[in-house]
Order: sequence, then structure tokens, then C-alpha cells
Amino acid sequence: MINMQRLEMFVAVAEAGSFTRAAQTLGLTKAVVSFNIKQLEQELGVALLIRSTRNVAMTDTGERFYQRCQQLLQDAERVLDEVRGDHGGLRGLLRIITTPEYGARVVVPALADFAALHPQLRIQHVASSQNNDLIAGRFDVAIRLGQLANSTHHARLIDQFDIYPVASPAYLSTLRDGGIRTPEQLAGATWIAHSRLSSPLNWQVVKPDGDTLLFAASQPPAIMADSAAALLAFALSGAGVALLPSWLVQDALAAGTLIAVLPDHRFPRQGIYALYPNTRHVPERVRGFIDFLHARVSK
Repeated sequence: MINMQRLEMFVAVAEAGSFTRAAQTLGLTKAVVSFNIKQLEQELGVALLIRSTRNVAMTDTGERFYQRCQQLLQDAERVLDEVRGDHGGLRGLLRIITTPEYGARVVVPALADFAALHPQLRIQHVASSQNNDLIAGRFDVAIRLGQLANSTHHARLIDQFDIYPVASPAYLSTLRDGGIRTPEQLAGATWIAHSRLSSPLNWQVVKPDGDTLLFAASQPPAIMADSAAALLAFALSGAGVALLPSWLVQDALAAGTLIAVLPDHRFPRQGIYALYPNTRHVPERVRGFIDFLHARVSK
């Protein structure tokens, strides 16, 4: 009989394109994964993978086998979900990736409470500022913020938040008028921007009278960083103006260590999305956590 764990390892290698990356995702050593794939090929009597010094690729037979393995593993997962559902509680492994900042503030506390409700459920949380691939990383859920790019994955809107241009009192005191009172002055400010954004200094802004304007900074950002936490630290240090999420800057605004610039102008609201793979069967643990998180942040 074919070992289901070996099928899972084969799928992981096929999706990662590497024994090393697949082993890291599965929490196993490269040697264990390589041995089991060789055993699987010997049991089947066919070559499933073409190995090179850096990557692996599937043979034609491997491609067909991969499609069948995906379906088989999904069917097995569905059967297990149904059986477990009859006896209460969720089981298995839930892998979730989030941004470091939103993960620490919102998702991790939610995961802790969700885990307490389901003691048999194992959870792995990964924090990253990059848009990691769900399939290659074998993630069940990715929590993404901002404007959602086109994706082949399912996406559910969890919540929305405002973004504010903010600066420290120290930075604002260095300006000619001691502050920023017009979009033109804001355009000429020293900007701190996220390096991952394709057009970090262009936005549709709603003015106090309800009209919209296309806002664009008059010069490239003076500082770029790959995390919202770094942008916040730069802003607090007086390095310039940063456009940051309301949930990240609310404490600094309340304390007066940051000031919202042009508070009567509205920058585009951003979404918080739960992305999950577009598969025929969505595990109950995935649906359950997404529902749990949505209900929690909607309170």
C-alpha cells in the first residue's frame, strides 16, 4: 500500500521545486524527504522527478501523478474533517502567514484563543513582509493587507482600515510654516515609503469638500524600508512623513509622539484579506479560523 506521508512529501517537493525548501516546510530533514521520494519511485517503478544541482522538476509521469496526489490528499483531508467533526474539535496542522506588525497585534492573539478552543490543533505562524507563495510555502491561510492584487486564490475580506500620513512634532517644526496645511506642502515633504509598493507615492485622495485629487509626491522617497514597523520607527525619529495604518499609529497619535498630517483629507481605505488556496476541498480548520478571525475583528 502506498504511504500517504510519501505522497504528501512528493507534493511538497513538486510545489517547492526543491528538496531543501520542501523539507523546511514539512519540518523534516532533506535526507528524510529525499529517501522517501526515492522509496516512492521504487514502489511505483517510475521516475517522478528530474533532479539537478539546484532544482527539481517533474517528469511527464510525475506531472500526472502530482495531479492525482493533490486530489487524493484533499479527499483524505475531507474524510478526516468529517470524522473529526462528529467528535468535536479541530485537528491537524494550520499554517498561517501574516505581516509581522498585524500578525503580532491582531492575528497571533486570535490564534492563541483559537488554539485554546481546539487543543488537538497544531498551529504554525510565519511573519513576513513579502508576498510569499501560498502553494510553494504550503500555507493554509495568508493574511494580506492593502489593495489586493489579482490572484488565483480564494480571498475573503476580513476588515478594513484607514491610512494616515503622519510625522513627528520634531520633523514638522523644521518646516517653514511649522507644519503641513495643504496637499502641495505634503507633496513637497520628506517622505518615508514602503519598498514593496509599486507606486508608493501616488494616491487618490478625497478632499474635505468630497472631491478627489490625484496626490503625488514631488520627489522620490528619502528613505525606504520593507516593513511598517521600520517606517513607524523612522517617522517617530523625525525622518519625515510616512503613510501608515490607523491600527499601527493610534497609540503614537494619542500620545502626541506622531501627528496626523491633513486629517481632513481621506486616503484610500485598505482591506484586510484572508487568502487560501483555490482547492476543491477547504479544510474545516481553515474555514473555522477565517470565520473566527472575521467575527473577532468585526466586534
